[in-house]
Amino acid sequence: MARSMHVRRPATLASLAAELGVSRTTVSNAYNRPDQLSPELRRRVLDTARRLGYPGPDPVARSLRTRKAGAVGLLLTENLSYAFRDPAAIGFLEGLALACEDAGTGLLLVPANPEREDVASVHRAGVDGFVVYSVPDDDPHLAAVLERPVPTVVCDQPDLGTVDRVGIDDRGAMYELAQHLIGLGHRRIGVVCMRLARDRNDGFVTPDRQHAAHFHVQRNRLSGLAEAFSEAGVDWSQVPVVERFDHNTASGASGAAQVLDRDPQITALICTSDVLALGAMTEAARRGLRVPHDISVTGFDGIRAGEEAGLTTVRQPVLEKGRAAGKLLLDANERSRPRSVNLATELIIGKTSAGPRGGAEERWFGP
Repeated sequence: MARSMHVRRPATLASLAAELGVSRTTVSNAYNRPDQLSPELRRRVLDTARRLGYPGPDPVARSLRTRKAGAVGLLLTENLSYAFRDPAAIGFLEGLALACEDAGTGLLLVPANPEREDVASVHRAGVDGFVVYSVPDDDPHLAAVLERPVPTVVCDQPDLGTVDRVGIDDRGAMYELAQHLIGLGHRRIGVVCMRLARDRNDGFVTPDRQHAAHFHVQRNRLSGLAEAFSEAGVDWSQVPVVERFDHNTASGASGAAQVLDRDPQITALICTSDVLALGAMTEAARRGLRVPHDISVTGFDGIRAGEEAGLTTVRQPVLEKGRAAGKLLLDANERSRPRSVNLATELIIGKTSAGPRGGAEERWFGP
């Protein structure tokens, strides 16, 4: 004969309040506004809640009531693992997390595969605002974010002019690095850059593709190089520029190989990130080329691995970028127009740049 089992119903906020002989507001304050209760009363509420199996206020119901999710959404059009693998992204994420900690709010990562156009993750995200981290100007996930009635801050790219933005002067920083190489005597150069658009292209890049790049950061860095070397008499249209869709050291190595196969006589290889530059150094070593005696290699970002390698680069404050983006988003003050924060960079002259082999570089691509 089956024996009936009595299953105790889970406690609710109302039943817990009745058990304690206090108001439901008092119970709610024990979880959400503990400063409103004495330590003794709050301890008694929480102890009784544990005994009765009350899990605490329903966060979904609370968000519906307050119309606040209590979280910031970080949109990055990369796979989720990128945020924990790419050194610059890691630094940015840390800075944003620090800003969220200071404000007592959560952080929700909203990854978006760069080769898909499914924007459901943006529509589903229960957040009070978005930080958009370095996406192309035609990205559908960005468009979906801008359709949401929540504040948005863009970090790096694109510069829309209609929302708050945090970034650096990428063109000016790369122009300064180019001037360093020009001052050393380099004219015969090659470039390995990060992706310029959402379509996969792992190969040489025409000037037209550079000018039309949807990733504004890469477009501006290439523009800074083109301006500086053109002023030095180099025909930029003849400079081998190789694009890599994936951002890792293997891409830097293969990109460097493609440039060096095209012109083994280049004396400087300029990479638009430190990650690519570290891969390029690996490829140079594989070919028996000494850096910087046979070839100079430069990067951009100022990551720790590059610093340890003595890389000549541009250091940018990635942690401060994240913190500034978070502060802009979480600033509750009314504002009449978009704000912009432009952070300073620093040219780091390391051990990977020196004068061209032979002591003097022939004039090339120009008069």
